[in-house]
Amino acid sequence: MAEQLPFEKPIIELRNKISELKTFTLEKEIDLSGEIEKLETRLEQLEEDIYGNMGGWERVQLARHSQRPTTMDYIERIFTNFMELHGDRFYGDDEAIVGGIAKFEGEPVTVIGHQRGKGTKENLRRNFGMPHPEGYRKALRLMKQAEKFKRPVICFIDTKGAYPGQSAEERGQSEAIAKNLISMAGLKTPIICIVIGEGGSGGALALGVGDRIYMLENSTYSVISPEGAAALLWKDSGQAKRAAETMKITAPDLKELNLIDDVIPEIRGGAHRNVDTQAGYIRQTLKTALLEMSKYDSGELVNKRYEKFNNIGEFAHVNGVMPAE
Repeated sequence: MAEQLPFEKPIIELRNKISELKTFTLEKEIDLSGEIEKLETRLEQLEEDIYGNMGGWERVQLARHSQRPTTMDYIERIFTNFMELHGDRFYGDDEAIVGGIAKFEGEPVTVIGHQRGKGTKENLRRNFGMPHPEGYRKALRLMKQAEKFKRPVICFIDTKGAYPGQSAEERGQSEAIAKNLISMAGLKTPIICIVIGEGGSGGALALGVGDRIYMLENSTYSVISPEGAAALLWKDSGQAKRAAETMKITAPDLKELNLIDDVIPEIRGGAHRNVDTQAGYIRQTLKTALLEMSKYDSGELVNKRYEKFNNIGEFAHVNGVMPAE
């Protein structure tokens, strides 16, 4: 059974009622088509009201949905001839990040992304999608390879954050993330980044410096989780819903703030309801973005990327004093 989120309860109850009536109709051979039709119309309106007016916390819950499509789900549906590559050539392989070479619309590309597991066993193997430094070093190795062979880089972002454990810190977690940031900023090949679930802190940003940055409609991108922010701001992680609304971490919020290029629409109720159709939406976005970036040479790409990030944010005079440069 698919995971049921609290705000979806009225929808689930009405769906179950319709299903019961349909079963009763078949078993008792009683015509209840009129009543069923009315309930289905009501269901359509209810879904539109609930899914069309979701707040930040509801979108956080959808971004974390246990059946939400992962990087590999999209790779299987969008790309062909995918060949996964392993290891960072320093320490080992990190299964929290997957990457390799594939073809998109017949053209070679490099695909990299955070990978969560499906079920407890795989989540443990993939460390719940929280990379160690070797994961980021693997990603950087593949990006440098893409630059050498002039392949576009496509990054799928979906992580609560980089793994904060002692072993990761001992192997240079912060250095690995910082190196990815500076290297991606100057990479002489197109980079497209798509947040498909949770985009958490530096662990997400390490794959997020791109020429185009997109988010699925029900994904999130933030410097800290709502629970973490609530614990810091109000000393109460139970106020996560309040924090989610305050932090402006959803795709529509970040589009309005000009922190991302565009929002990729989702299937009503979340991407997990129809992965094939959702993959089609992403495919179309990738086609458009790659076509746009094919107009620029490597130098222009780097310059435009610099301008893009340099223009993020605003500053203002404080008591008549300009901010220090």
